[in-house]
Amino acid sequence: MRARVVALAVLAVLAAVPIWVGDRYLAHIAVMVCLMGMLALSLNMMLRIGQLSLAQVVFMATGSYGSALMSMAWGLPPAASIVLAGIASGILALMLGPLLLRIRGVYFVLLTFSLAQIVNLILQDMTGVTGGNGGLFGIPRLEILGIRLARPETFYPYALALLVLSFAGAMALYRSRAGAVMQSIEQNEDLSRSLGVNVLAWRVGIFGLSGLLAGIAGASYAHFIGFISPASFTFAISVNILVINVIGGVASPLGPLIGAVLLVPLPEILRDAQQYQLLVYGLLLIGFLAFFPRGITGFLFSRSPDANQERRDT
Repeated sequence: MRARVVALAVLAVLAAVPIWVGDRYLAHIAVMVCLMGMLALSLNMMLRIGQLSLAQVVFMATGSYGSALMSMAWGLPPAASIVLAGIASGILALMLGPLLLRIRGVYFVLLTFSLAQIVNLILQDMTGVTGGNGGLFGIPRLEILGIRLARPETFYPYALALLVLSFAGAMALYRSRAGAVMQSIEQNEDLSRSLGVNVLAWRVGIFGLSGLLAGIAGASYAHFIGFISPASFTFAISVNILVINVIGGVASPLGPLIGAVLLVPLPEILRDAQQYQLLVYGLLLIGFLAFFPRGITGFLFSRSPDANQERRDT
């Protein structure tokens, strides 16, 4: 318990820094940390049931384009379109789940990768709707309680609130009976099935929840940036959120948060050495797999005096 409290305290201090400093550039990075943290949490849910999904970027794109088109073409307020687009992403995941989740292992990974590539090609080809490679410009800015969140400094509290709610929801889920079922499915699917657990139904439900979370993150991203294109939803997103989980640790919802804080600012740090970004990503991944196979949270919790309690809680 002590390790989690310390980690949360450090994250809380880091979260307050952009508000105290009030710097536009720092606030922009902080917003991206929050949105990528939500995406990483959506993948973490799938990893907790033993499924590596590369389709989270599909639901991110669905949320982004759905919310942008609803606000631009239908005139819906961005706040309403974000909610509706998130729900649509979750429904899409629930529809695809029974088809995709019957397959396991590397075949599931390849199938979700193929789905992401197909969706990206569709976004490029549907120029009349999505704008093709030119993308969609002039996406309306989010407005809440009469406050227009047009700048990173004003958008950041909203993004931070979303991340906190997502984290709290994930913690509640993992600590509930549903979390125990998820853990049993990941550890021994046959045993879970013999105890009367409908494994496919549970997988589909978690897939839908992860799609909802990714869709809301994607919709918020669209209204934050004001422009989206197929280039915003490439395989690199899937790699990034996977590396975030590996570095932070899969066993706790704190892992994606810590991983996002460490990894998302990296492109900005390496802005003058872009040709080395993939090299640094690769070295980080190899290093953590070699020395911290359970990620930062796994390492911290295993060294905590309350390590056994930490494992039960997470």
